[in-house]
Amino acid sequence: MTQPEFDDLWPGGPRFVRSGAGFALGTDSVLLADFAAQRRARRIADLGCGAGVLTVLLLRALEQAAAVGIELQPDAAQLARDNIRANGLSDRAQILCADLRAHRTLLPAGSFDLVVANPPYFGLDHAVCDGRMQHARDERTCTMQDICAAMAYLTRWGGSAALVHRPERLSELLCTLTAAGLEPKRLRTVAYKADAAPNLVLVEARRGGKPGLTVSPPLALCTPVGADSDEIRRIYHRRTQP
Repeated sequence: MTQPEFDDLWPGGPRFVRSGAGFALGTDSVLLADFAAQRRARRIADLGCGAGVLTVLLLRALEQAAAVGIELQPDAAQLARDNIRANGLSDRAQILCADLRAHRTLLPAGSFDLVVANPPYFGLDHAVCDGRMQHARDERTCTMQDICAAMAYLTRWGGSAALVHRPERLSELLCTLTAAGLEPKRLRTVAYKADAAPNLVLVEARRGGKPGLTVSPPLALCTPVGADSDEIRRIYHRRTQP
């Protein structure tokens, strides 16, 4: 059996299976990990964990935490296990190859301080691809309602749920979180440049939280001239550019 090859996200940083093996490391997962890690947690669940990027990054950021990832696709679940093993985190993480819609049969209710998800962005009326990637891109096997219901079930009272999504679905997302019993508490938009329209939103909700949403300053990926922004250099541990 051919052993996977790995690339470092930054020198001395987390390692992930090299792109091209059915895996692409997206900026959205890296940004969500940074956003969610601002909340202390000892038990983390990563729903639809894919290749385990969020799981690895959160465990590196929250050194006292342990995590469980749930992933429907066997090949992606195996990539997650490979990435966890490559980062020396096998004793702190477990990957379940299972359907998160069956969350009530998989894990105890309220057993996590932090539940995260990088869910499919597009509804069934906007299917974008076929084959392996359809599960990550559109809601054929997991809807926004499915994600929020699982998050609400698994998050302890007072715990947090964090996810990344598209701005055009923000109203739907906030309403769905609230209906599931997760009160939106923190919101941040992400744009390519500070003067551009956002292309991602980061949302944190709290189980049993009181109404009241804090909107953080926007996160710009690049400066006006196209260089990495200060925050992107911090998140990716890149040196200051001359």
